[in-house]
Amino acid sequence: MLDLCTKPQHLQQLHARFFLHGLHQNQSLSSKLMDCYSKFGLLDLMQKLFYSIQNPDSVLYRAISRNLYQSGEYDKTLFLYKAMVGKSMYPDEESCSFVLRSCFCLSHEQGKIVHGQIVRLGLDAFDSVGRTLVELYDMNGFLNVDEAAEGKYVMELNYWNNLISEASENGKMEESFKFLCRMRKENIQPNSSTVIGLLRSTVKLNSLKTGQALHSFVVVSNLCEELAVNTALLSMYAKLGSLEDARMLFEKMPDKDLVVWNIMISAYARNGFPKESLELVYCMVRSGFRPDLFTAIPAISSITQLKYNGWGKQMHAHVIRNGSDYQVSIHNSLIDMYSACDDLNLAQKIFGFIMNKTVVSWGAMIKGYTMHDQPLEALSLFLKMKLSGTRIDFIIVINILPAFAKIGALHCVSYLHGYSLKISLDSLKSLKTSFLSSYAKCGCIEMARKLFDEEKSIHRDIIAWNSMISAYSKHGEWFRCFQLYSQMKLSNIVPDQVTFLGLLTACVNSGLVSKGKEIFKEMVEIYGCQPCQEHHTCMVDLLGRAGQIHEANEIIKAIPLESDARVYGPLLSACKMHSETRLAELAAQKLINMEPKNAGNYVLLSNIYAAAGKWDKVAKMRSILRDRGLKKTPGCSWLELNGQVHEFRVADKSHQRWEDIYSILNVLELEAGDMENDLKLFDPSVIKGCELHMNQHNLRHNTIS
Repeated sequence: MLDLCTKPQHLQQLHARFFLHGLHQNQSLSSKLMDCYSKFGLLDLMQKLFYSIQNPDSVLYRAISRNLYQSGEYDKTLFLYKAMVGKSMYPDEESCSFVLRSCFCLSHEQGKIVHGQIVRLGLDAFDSVGRTLVELYDMNGFLNVDEAAEGKYVMELNYWNNLISEASENGKMEESFKFLCRMRKENIQPNSSTVIGLLRSTVKLNSLKTGQALHSFVVVSNLCEELAVNTALLSMYAKLGSLEDARMLFEKMPDKDLVVWNIMISAYARNGFPKESLELVYCMVRSGFRPDLFTAIPAISSITQLKYNGWGKQMHAHVIRNGSDYQVSIHNSLIDMYSACDDLNLAQKIFGFIMNKTVVSWGAMIKGYTMHDQPLEALSLFLKMKLSGTRIDFIIVINILPAFAKIGALHCVSYLHGYSLKISLDSLKSLKTSFLSSYAKCGCIEMARKLFDEEKSIHRDIIAWNSMISAYSKHGEWFRCFQLYSQMKLSNIVPDQVTFLGLLTACVNSGLVSKGKEIFKEMVEIYGCQPCQEHHTCMVDLLGRAGQIHEANEIIKAIPLESDARVYGPLLSACKMHSETRLAELAAQKLINMEPKNAGNYVLLSNIYAAAGKWDKVAKMRSILRDRGLKKTPGCSWLELNGQVHEFRVADKSHQRWEDIYSILNVLELEAGDMENDLKLFDPSVIKGCELHMNQHNLRHNTIS
């Protein structure tokens, strides 16, 4: 807004707003406002603004010094410099240039005094300050011939380095390399600053080949012994993901400081090599370096990836011992780590210790609750965050949406959707997909489809297609799943494992055995997707429900990896449905070995024995349940009406309207019994007919509306 001001009155109106909103002591805003006042020549207002700030920092001093010098107020610039030094605040390299030029404009002697102070502070080591000194002494005739020649060379080298740096900062990376070629033609030998500037451009270009060429140039130019150059090279390789080159350079570096170790540790953690990252931390400590904040964060990230709670506690203790635990970023990383390591209590404790919670802190704890299937706790924390005045960002929205979907809180999803539209977060593709999935899980399939259709076909990614296919699959609209699948293939999106899982689930729900086999074959033979346990589970469930139990068992035998409870559960259910006692015993034994404390497996097998009239085995199952103290957790479901959640369990009569509920259920059971005879609904050949009928119905409905 300040940049858009075209009149002094606009600036003063905004300045007044600063006071209204309590921003009049905000030093970064005041610095910008001073620049704007200076641009309009309002130096008096600029100075009044400066002196109204309590305890101005070096940024404010730099801003006012620059503006006073550019306006020719050299004596005031020098006065401010003296006031700054009197407060034990020292100028940076940019401010030094303004002060030196002002001093030499006033008096050569004054300039020499300030020069002496700058040398004592070590600020003359900066290139820009050194260049200014050479220029000023040369202009005033204080340099001899040799010094002038050397100063001229330094000025020329710094001139080219500045051009390269400015080109890189302005996004003109190719120009920075053109400047290198030109300075070489003029026999100006690049130094470490030149190379470091070019390496920054290489990272922005995302060109590993250019980086390797620069590395060769460094070796030829005898700059490979300089720590700053090697550090910049290592950083370049790490950012471009070339860990092999980075490690080779790291091993050959003659000198390694803490920064070098941290770059390598962070590179491994960021590129999915957590074990190697932690091994480097160990080697670093053995080499005598004390880990700092920038060591701890990637190390904690690596432990989070590995989910090693013991290592996490050791790192936490190490952080406390080294005094890095005062940083909120460390606390946020620890919350993430303990949540991933299934130690939510410690994550809660750390969250409680944070005095100044950031939006990242809230987001990490909400994510932890959601991850551990505690949606109500996540919702409660979200409400506390709102009351604390913390601004909701897109990370918070993405983390809390699964919790809302889990409890079916549709009004909360709608609220967040409206909020994201209000603050323009709706342009983020990942957020749109999250809302699509959440609406579908809350039963609002129409809104999910609306969000899907709003996205142009060319912009839809695989996640959006998968979310919509899975939504239709869960809502029983199986023919729409196959319709979307056909459209997806026409839009040149390659299906993945999640796509086929949604399609196979639709086949299970609709009883389309032939279609399921066809899709499973297409997944493996055409798209080369390796089936996982979930895909095999769907096929076992599909075949088992259709009575093809032995074929389902053959699929289990053909699974390359050892099958888990997800596969044997559907097989056991199918055995109960079709009274297959012998195979049921084998499946149940597998399940009991895998889940010895799951009472549901014993109950299911007991029911199978009861259906077969094997009462001695029924008694044995009940005896096992009693002796082991196992109880089956009753099924639970809930729905939300007018913001109130109603919870129901098996044979539950606690609800005040339970008689009405059971009356409706009886009617639904009768209607469902009448529909069982209409097997044509499950015939794949009538899919198109169903679609046509629905389209005609929708057309008539829309016409009447």
